[in-house]
Amino acid sequence: MPPSPTWRPGCDPYATIVLMTRTVSTIDLAQARRIVDRGLELAGADKGKPVVIAVSDHGGDLVAFARMDGAPLRSVRIAINKAYTAARALATTQELAARLREAGRDVQVYGDPAFTLFPGGAPVRSGAETVIGAVGISGRSAEDDQSLADRIATA
Repeated sequence: MPPSPTWRPGCDPYATIVLMTRTVSTIDLAQARRIVDRGLELAGADKGKPVVIAVSDHGGDLVAFARMDGAPLRSVRIAINKAYTAARALATTQELAARLREAGRDVQVYGDPAFTLFPGGAPVRSGAETVIGAVGISGRSAEDDQSLADRIATA
């Protein structure tokens, strides 16, 4: 049998290829809805400005969403991007902004137009380390958005 273009000496042309699989934990719809409900409860209880709440899965894709009556329309995309960024960066958007500022870099280093450094995104963890999703809050001050996101993500 003539060697194929990918054949190398010492390689068995009939070797079995083994594919590795890995299990990824991610947030499900029921969990995401509970997070949104908790966020609405916390945001309503403190009598602050209305907010938009976005919950994403581990990859940053939207799973659940709510916009309180009176929340700014512009906050919709911002909340979704905050959740996306927190899930992809495995950190709060505030922590990511601080890391990039410390390194003298801009968010464009990621090459992803959906990444944002606005505070208000927080990863949701299963156990101590595994990020299963993220929450993004928008509609209030940067500090208030981040505080609310942190409380929701750890609830």
